Amino acid sequence: MFLSHIVVGSNDLEKAKKFYDALFSVMGAEFCPQDNPNRVVYQKDGQIFIITRPINGEAATAANGGTIGLALPSAEAVRSWHKAGVEAGGQSIENPPGERTVMGMTLYLAYLRDLDGNKLCAFHKM
Repeated sequence: MFLSHIVVGSNDLEKAKKFYDALFSVMGAEFCPQDNPNRVVYQKDGQIFIITRPINGEAATAANGGTIGLALPSAEAVRSWHKAGVEAGGQSIENPPGERTVMGMTLYLAYLRDLDGNKLCAFHKM
């Protein structure tokens, strides 16, 4: 399966942008200015990440059981991503960043919740 974009909801785009600016600066993604004031968009290597106010006008909520995985080039990049996220107001969750074996692979993982409760995972395949 190929992903073209990921969209998460937010109830405060200004705070969300500050948080994601910190995360995506570590990853080398660029902010893409929009004509739509209800969206914040980042892009890297043809992949798009969008933060939006829900179109239906209801409050944004985090996906229960959902996780957004972000691949990074090294364990150090994962640690930097996690640190930037915590410093920007994200919540460190799960175990501390570190190596784990998942489906027979050794991965370096770190988990955060963003300011709206969305679960994010940065990983590097060792």
